[in-house]
Amino acid sequence: MTKKYDYLLLRFGEVSLKGRNRARFEKAAVEHVRALIRPYPDVKVRREFGRIYVDPGSQQVETLIPILTNVFGMNSLSPVRAVQPELGEIVRASEELIEAMELKKETTFKTNVRRVWKGFPHSSQESNPLVATPLLKRFPLLKVNVRDPEFELRVEIRDNIAYIYGEVIPGVGGFPLGTNGKALLLLSGGIDSPVAGWSALRRGLEVECIHFHSYPFTSDKAKEKVIDLAQGLAEYAGKIKLHIVPFTEVQTAFTQMGQDNLMITLMRRAMLRISTKVAEREKALALITGESLGQVASQTLSSMNVIERATELPILRPLVMTDKDEIIRLSRQIGTYETSILPYEDCCTLFIPKSPTTNPNLRIVNKVESVMPTLEQLIQEAADGTETIELFAGGSVKRREEEDAKAEIKQEWF
Repeated sequence: MTKKYDYLLLRFGEVSLKGRNRARFEKAAVEHVRALIRPYPDVKVRREFGRIYVDPGSQQVETLIPILTNVFGMNSLSPVRAVQPELGEIVRASEELIEAMELKKETTFKTNVRRVWKGFPHSSQESNPLVATPLLKRFPLLKVNVRDPEFELRVEIRDNIAYIYGEVIPGVGGFPLGTNGKALLLLSGGIDSPVAGWSALRRGLEVECIHFHSYPFTSDKAKEKVIDLAQGLAEYAGKIKLHIVPFTEVQTAFTQMGQDNLMITLMRRAMLRISTKVAEREKALALITGESLGQVASQTLSSMNVIERATELPILRPLVMTDKDEIIRLSRQIGTYETSILPYEDCCTLFIPKSPTTNPNLRIVNKVESVMPTLEQLIQEAADGTETIELFAGGSVKRREEEDAKAEIKQEWF
């Protein structure tokens, strides 16, 4: 099959590639692109000022478009033809692109030629009619409209090469992945936390996930469901670490305290303590939750205030002011919704009291925890017993043992 396009052109905005951070942000964006195209080893990546060019190798450009629209910090991308910077070659490639459109009705268009390389003998203004005139002669359904065209043919003439394209596909925006530090996402089996994780990735955070598994109260199916959700995030991030915490002993200890109405509060505080230990080990600077204000008993302002006192790390809540309908819409958009609604319980849905408190008292909560002499030991054992899985875009998996064996092999970004 003949290739219609030669490259993919990715553009990054001035907001994400700003000032003295430009080189660092561009390198992070390139690393993200490389992580996403890992399943395609012959695809090559080249960086220029504010742009990334992707050579598809043996792949069709169309195969890579849905993958690379997930590059955070990218404003837009375009499939492009690349030819010698000669007028005849530019016209020929332009004709081939329009021919591939298979016009069935009158279509308004304009040409937009940008001469970056001053060695090209015609200015940008002179080049527009030189490219448009042969196209109008060959394709009678084309009609000029410079104000509001249905199709805009763009030509960029650079040193030793010219790029021709007509499609500009919106990107996901945000900041390049990892440029704003690392945080640990509390990943449940529900709808909200994967969306919170995606939102954090989009804002330039490197995200690792932590999940609390209460076997045998929660099944292996519930664990597999969370791995699938983390894999969904890996398809955006390129790779995701998932830390699975054995939470059974901690959870059953709380059931013996006779404080059913505080069960959710006590569990959530324990989760934050364990997450803090894992975050410190992984050098993460914050915790992320999928909490939305007022959605459940543990997400009232009073409850969140008492629960978050269990950690000194900042807690990021990307969805805190977001309606449930909007969260569901985002969940569908990023592809995690159908997995999230699978009917496998997680530990947060177990032992839920009939009337959980929505206004816990911090003094009482501290007193209850203080009469549990083994609580700190149980929390430490849960953190120490954590299983770590690393998930990659495309579906490959690496366990902690493999990672430790290769820990000395690290790529420096800066």
